[in-house]
Amino acid sequence: MSEALLFKKNVDGSVSCQLCAHYCRIGNGQKGICQVRENRNGILHTLVYGRSVSQNVDPIEKKPLHHFYPGSHAFSIGTPGCNFRCDWCQNWEISQMPREQHLIAGHELLPEDIVAAAQKTGCRSIAYTYTEPTIFFEYSYATAQLARQAGIANVYVSNGYMSAEMLELFHPWLDAVNIDLKAFRDATYRKYVGARLRPVLDSLKRLSGYGIWLEVTTLVIPGVNDDPKELQDIAEFIAVELGTDTPWHVSRFFPLYKMKQIPPTPPATLQRAAEIGHNAGLKYVYTGNLREETDTNCTACGTLLIRRGRFGVENRIASNGCCPKCGVKVAGVGMAAQIK
Repeated sequence: MSEALLFKKNVDGSVSCQLCAHYCRIGNGQKGICQVRENRNGILHTLVYGRSVSQNVDPIEKKPLHHFYPGSHAFSIGTPGCNFRCDWCQNWEISQMPREQHLIAGHELLPEDIVAAAQKTGCRSIAYTYTEPTIFFEYSYATAQLARQAGIANVYVSNGYMSAEMLELFHPWLDAVNIDLKAFRDATYRKYVGARLRPVLDSLKRLSGYGIWLEVTTLVIPGVNDDPKELQDIAEFIAVELGTDTPWHVSRFFPLYKMKQIPPTPPATLQRAAEIGHNAGLKYVYTGNLREETDTNCTACGTLLIRRGRFGVENRIASNGCCPKCGVKVAGVGMAAQIK
């Protein structure tokens, strides 16, 4: 347990958390929506600082980030808890653990231990992932500063519900983000997630404005967010507000958690979503949980630049970050870096 950042004390003994867009007002002895931030006598505490529930060395493509040091690896960590309650959560056993089991599991792994492990395993970056990293902000914030000193990049894989105050404090230490844009209808967010759409869109625009490398993922779920008009709205938002160089990952849903009755996403639906993205002007659209369209091609002449297998790079043609045929530069960070 550690004292939290980003909160204000109120005269009645409650505190106002300013970490995420829920802006919880938390009474003494109570927890916020995330269930991992608790008011103890007028001081907000984080209950997950240094409590790693999962850590692995992952290909950066698994985040998914296809245009951030492709072929490199990320030392990935997460703690229990989340500020969302998605009915389709793929990591619900740990994200909903504090809410459903009233348990905060994990073992001690301090920021300096994380950085040392990343160095030992040759990771180019540290990814704060598996659950929502915003809810373990203090942990990631301390780790990110040490990582930067060691020449290691910092990556967030997030639902985008961070507050403006959090991004103002954290953005100098953040190198890349993948935001899960779950839908483009506020009613969907309210019904299935327990949140609102607008704060996510605001975070996306702030991240883009800060110049942080940004990729967007949409898990396409039958009957929830697979309407072509909604997919078009997402693609157009990305193109207009974030830029046509922003990669969009449209991923296949599989039955999980509270949505086991929903069938997997038909491949044709993802292929249609990719087509919608391209028609909206997006240069890089990838289908997730399918083999098709995970490769990166030149946006000008179509030459194959990076061939990917399952969660990794198999072959890299454009080793200097440009198309060898026409010379067009590939958007991203570290696209010219050599694969180790």
